[in-house]
Amino acid sequence: MKLNWSILKLCMVFGILAIGLAGTNIAWGQTISAKANGEKFDHFWSRCVGAGRANEGLRAGWLEQLGLAHNECGFQYVRFHGLFHDDMFVYFPRNDGKVVYNWQYVDDLFDRMLDLGTKPFVELAFFPKAMAKPDSKTQFWWKANISVDTSSFGKWHNLVKNFTQHVVDRYGLNEVLTWYFEVWNEPNLNPGFLDGTKSNYFRLYKEAATAVKSVDARLKVGGPSTSNFVADNRYEDEVYNKNKSVFYNQDVINTKEWKSPWMEDFLAFCAKENLPLDFISTHPYPTDYALDPETGKARGAIRYANSTKDDMNWLRKTLAKSKYPKAEIHLTEWSSSPSSRDAMHDNLPVAAYIAKTNLDCIGLVNSLSYWTFTDVFEEKGGGETIFHGGFGLINYQGIVKPSFHAYQMLNQLGDEKLYYSEPLFVSRSSKNGKISALVFNYPKEYEQKVPAAENVKNYMKASPKSVDFILKDLTPDAMFEMELLDNTHGNIKPFYDEIGAPQSPNREQTAVLKKQAWNTEKTILKANSNGELQIKKDLAPWDVMLIKEL
Repeated sequence: MKLNWSILKLCMVFGILAIGLAGTNIAWGQTISAKANGEKFDHFWSRCVGAGRANEGLRAGWLEQLGLAHNECGFQYVRFHGLFHDDMFVYFPRNDGKVVYNWQYVDDLFDRMLDLGTKPFVELAFFPKAMAKPDSKTQFWWKANISVDTSSFGKWHNLVKNFTQHVVDRYGLNEVLTWYFEVWNEPNLNPGFLDGTKSNYFRLYKEAATAVKSVDARLKVGGPSTSNFVADNRYEDEVYNKNKSVFYNQDVINTKEWKSPWMEDFLAFCAKENLPLDFISTHPYPTDYALDPETGKARGAIRYANSTKDDMNWLRKTLAKSKYPKAEIHLTEWSSSPSSRDAMHDNLPVAAYIAKTNLDCIGLVNSLSYWTFTDVFEEKGGGETIFHGGFGLINYQGIVKPSFHAYQMLNQLGDEKLYYSEPLFVSRSSKNGKISALVFNYPKEYEQKVPAAENVKNYMKASPKSVDFILKDLTPDAMFEMELLDNTHGNIKPFYDEIGAPQSPNREQTAVLKKQAWNTEKTILKANSNGELQIKKDLAPWDVMLIKEL
């Protein structure tokens, strides 16, 4: 066959390698320069991570896993419920009307957290029983007291003030100035986490915020810590109104505007009362009915893959129009599902969802706190099996899940964005100039509905993707490691099923599971003498791949 030399020369000019003859499809690969101007960004995904309740943090397993999560995933703060619950023994009213505050258990927890390199993102909740309304309603099996006694707002103020003064005295003002004080958890859920009205919560916030600031005006306080976004008016009244609640079917759920419950009213209240507000917080789970007040359970109303980004943009616009445009935005709970029994939490798809959402949302908020780092978590009591759909990045036995690998990979990215177009993100470290890239396959079949338990058996029935790109202007002969998380590497649940899914693995089996869970596929690559590295890879559904310069 006679070659057309003019076409061949044109291909050479544009750096195209033509393989084969007539009828061949030529792939135009993306080329990214390691010396390109970078855009600085924060690792907002590792600012904070969630845990169940304070008392669980006194366990050896919880602390060991926190150290692992901090070291490997970079988490800086930890948020949990129950700081003032009776199992922390903080509140002792005496017959003469005086109160003894006991911070021994809190000190033990905070000391150990700080020693591990993490700080508390303080959730001020729930009531000690002696402060709650008599015969208080409770939440969870451990009976968190949630009923507001309107005669006890002064006691609540004093509790928060004494606590704040204590931690400043113990840890020093400079340290505590780096902490965050968040008032309550999901108070809009009634039944749920606050047996009281919207106005009751606003008063709780007022008392807590002024108490914190009375110790030092520079301490950071915020709220309202409300639950997942809604697209109706169920929360516009003083309490949840089921008559205004709308359940949207999957064909219309993504056509609605979603708003954070109480947020606009809360901002208006703080402005009217001239209250301090250093940050706002809310929980943008990609779903509706995170907790259905009628049943106490989650309902299958799942939004699309970009819903978290939509929610962040709504928050930014709402905050910009308020009296507090410079307040930080902390999303203090987030996951693919608000259920601690969603089997997808233990499986591969969550990793790709974590990678996609966090990379899509760079620069929009100050933190997106994954709920949670550990399955040492007992809102519904212990799980029936070692993999029960728990929120944790790490299961009870210390076995890491695909979600853990996703955060570990995100943590290894640089702090300068060179390129991002799904599925490829390329970064550079401002400290050492090294290049790292993250590639993921979030399949098109799940763009309209985040993967959940109902799909767990068929999640591999989705579209593959191929990537072909070149990193140039590298150090000649630079070495790279390519780490792949896929269905058979680093995805522990299929391996657990293969060995018979033992209800209670013996010590030897547990050791094997722990080791196997770390078994991502690693390959060493080398740039050529011209400082170029080409990556060509077919990605199966949900694969996540890190390429980092050594």
